[in-house]
Amino acid sequence: MATMNIRRDVADPFYRYKMERLMSKIEGKGNGIKTVVVNLSSVAQSLARPPSYVIKYFGFELGAQTNTNPADDRWIINGAHDASKLQDHLDGFINRFVLCKKCKNPETDVVVKDDRISLDCKACGQRSDVDVRLKLSGFVLKNQPKKGKKDKAEKKARRAKAKENDGALEANSDDEFTRRINEDAKDLNGAVADEDTVEWTVDTSEAAVKARAQELPSDFKQSLTLEDAEDDGEEGGAGNTAYDQLGSWIISAAESKPQGVAEVPDVEIYLKAKELGLETKHKTLTVLAQTIFDDGMAEQIPKRASMLKKMITSDRHQKALLGGTERFVGKEHPKLIAQVPKILLALYQEDLVTEEVLKPWASKASKKYVDISTSKKVRKAAEPFIEWLNNAESDDDSEDE
Repeated sequence: MATMNIRRDVADPFYRYKMERLMSKIEGKGNGIKTVVVNLSSVAQSLARPPSYVIKYFGFELGAQTNTNPADDRWIINGAHDASKLQDHLDGFINRFVLCKKCKNPETDVVVKDDRISLDCKACGQRSDVDVRLKLSGFVLKNQPKKGKKDKAEKKARRAKAKENDGALEANSDDEFTRRINEDAKDLNGAVADEDTVEWTVDTSEAAVKARAQELPSDFKQSLTLEDAEDDGEEGGAGNTAYDQLGSWIISAAESKPQGVAEVPDVEIYLKAKELGLETKHKTLTVLAQTIFDDGMAEQIPKRASMLKKMITSDRHQKALLGGTERFVGKEHPKLIAQVPKILLALYQEDLVTEEVLKPWASKASKKYVDISTSKKVRKAAEPFIEWLNNAESDDDSEDE
């Protein structure tokens, strides 16, 4: 899922306060037409405000009825409203009910006392009043979020997650990619956060997951679920897994870059996989092979090697990477079939795939990732590389004698 600065007037790509871009879905027709804001919970969490405040603000601004306490996390506005229009109204909500009036920082808490609403800024210490004449102010005064065990538990969970991320970033400090994470992670989408910092999160509600999955091409969704979900203890069918969320996020992030996926940083990709609990899964390599490259795959592999090495820990991971590569080349970018020897050479030279895995893979076509005809084409194209690999091995044996 593509993220954006909470303050859209700030162009700095390293601005630490991020949120997802609003996504809306129009359903029904005639008098029954309605707009579902599918990722409202995630956006509201990034703003540290209850979703009910945001949806009610939209209702007041649009003169439309809304639901402020849905049991299924489906936040609905009556009528048809596109996402760009809602995003503009969200700017108004942020300016009035989130940003500190002094430093314009979104790191504020809502304080309600004596029929007054104040924003307590954790960044500069300023406490500024919210205009109680605003329509939403009346709603806020009557609907204060309850604080108790759940609120404390959420803060405790945020602290634990921050410590976990810090520990992971400090481990293996001699690794080049880990050092890059140490340098960049704290500035990337708030992924490593302290208690009062907005975290880089993904809305995993059923509605939001389905919405993200619907953005993916049907053929791509199928490719992410070619293996049984039971292998990784997952639940849900095609288009409803964490792998779909990862693939959808990478695609969305690439669309926001002038030069596409090549500009999506490795650190961001790795942290997103880690957030979804996929950084150690072998099938993650299948997803990455299909999403982090474009037509320049052979040249891009060395640039992605540090991240991929960190995630490849077994032969199974290597096979998953080859499977994703086979599908990416054979089905999604067939003009790259002629470059298969060059691609395999790059994978081999970067120690991403070993000879022991490559040779069995090349010896037999498989319909696990593509149809059998396509699989044969890819392996036929790989023959020059395998021949080179065999000759190189023979030369090594001769030198040993």
